[in-house]
Amino acid sequence: MTVSYTAEVASCRHFGCFWKLLARWRASIYKIIWVDLLAFLASFYCMALLYRYVLRGSDKEIFEDIVVYCHSYGSLIPLSFVLGFYVSIIVDRWWNQYITVPWPDPLAVYVSALVRGQDEHGRLMRRTIMRYVCLSLTMVLTMISPVIKRRFPSYDYLIEAGMLNANEANIIKAMDTKFPKHPKYWMPIMWASSIVTRARKEGRIWDDFSLKSMIDELNKFRAGCNMLIHYDTISVPLVYTQVVTLAVYTYFMAAIFGHQWIDREFASGSRYTNVINYYFPLFSTLEFFFFMGWLKVAETLICPFGDDDDDFELNWLIDRNLQVSYLIVDEMHNDHPQLVRDQYWDEVFPNELPYAAEGQRAEHPEASTARMDLSKINTVTSVPNKAHSLDLEQDWTDFDEEDEGENENELRIRFAPRDFRSIRSSVSISFSTDGRFSQVDEEFGEEENLSRETSKDDFDRLKEERERERITRQIHQAAMTLELMKGEIAARTSSELGSEEDHGRRKDSEIQTDKSHISKKKGK
Repeated sequence: MTVSYTAEVASCRHFGCFWKLLARWRASIYKIIWVDLLAFLASFYCMALLYRYVLRGSDKEIFEDIVVYCHSYGSLIPLSFVLGFYVSIIVDRWWNQYITVPWPDPLAVYVSALVRGQDEHGRLMRRTIMRYVCLSLTMVLTMISPVIKRRFPSYDYLIEAGMLNANEANIIKAMDTKFPKHPKYWMPIMWASSIVTRARKEGRIWDDFSLKSMIDELNKFRAGCNMLIHYDTISVPLVYTQVVTLAVYTYFMAAIFGHQWIDREFASGSRYTNVINYYFPLFSTLEFFFFMGWLKVAETLICPFGDDDDDFELNWLIDRNLQVSYLIVDEMHNDHPQLVRDQYWDEVFPNELPYAAEGQRAEHPEASTARMDLSKINTVTSVPNKAHSLDLEQDWTDFDEEDEGENENELRIRFAPRDFRSIRSSVSISFSTDGRFSQVDEEFGEEENLSRETSKDDFDRLKEERERERITRQIHQAAMTLELMKGEIAARTSSELGSEEDHGRRKDSEIQTDKSHISKKKGK
């Protein structure tokens, strides 16, 4: 499971907070690099002992030439660029794989809210839908994770875990026999969609929009499972991985020779001496520590579904998904606490929220220009222009009887201030057809007064409309169900009558046959 250290670095003080993490061993750089570091140091000291105590004369000169060559040209390998770009790709891919893993919680909320019914059949539908969804993800994880494959090596282990029934396993095995090339993780998703469609036909899902929302959520879950399969089959190009691996290992193979201490005098009179490396290659070790650790990070994160310390805890994920899904659709179905008034009911909203300690109360954040000094800015005082000044009294237009004869055939609309607590209209429209305007203000006012006295609140009217629509839908569904039942009864009745008529005809034919046989015997 990914090692979490967020609580230890939540606050940074004094010399930083990362120092506390350097002493950890699990999922640390020391754990993944110590074998390679020992091999590097062992090779380095072997070459040093070979040069100091084994080689003689011309052999030492050849070794010194190799050291000078590796020291001069080893830095030409673009290790930082190649390795840094590769690790950035791997980290992005690692996080994208995590956010691709589908979670059944949104679908469980849909199922609990939209699939109605407190009876056993409704409960069975909800639990089976979520079991199929969790089964689909588990089947995908068995294909991409060695950890999950060891836990569920066959369908029998899924049956034992309660995620699969025997008859369902037989159906999947039959499909595997007919079509062995393709994975069958999508079959439980199809079963779940069939159950959702059946619930809609039975009236447990009220409308088609709810059905579409659940089907879309199932498709989204299936797309996440499919993307995990793609991440497993399509890796980072092998060429790039090979280039990075060869760059790192060849660089440090050259460093084993290029960072050696040698006793050699050049033509210029200077000597190639490195006293520190004579005892211990300090900076060579740090360089190996950083670059090789960088490569090990990429090797650890390229497949986060394995057994590494920083890999995803998939066993916990499978257990958690099934438990939470059953909890949402069964234990908490149509259940909520009692509705009570909150403590700020009379205040509408709180001015200040309490703290455990008043010393923890911080100042509210301000905008970046809130404390800007504006004293040095020259303020320009504009002279009001009488021609453009706003005079509300002059802008208010009254339609008097004197104005009616001036502009005929004119549509005039008057806007007046409104009292938002009333619903009275403030628009008056006067229209002329034969030289006279018809005033409609008083008529509208009377109608509005009547409507204001008799009308209800908008929310109440909307609620009543929704209730009527719901009752109408239920009546239609009941009528359709009644028609279907009538058709089935008529079909059964006709089939029974037809069978009785056939039986009567057979009886009559048998009686006539017997009579003919008797008459023949009498004749003989």
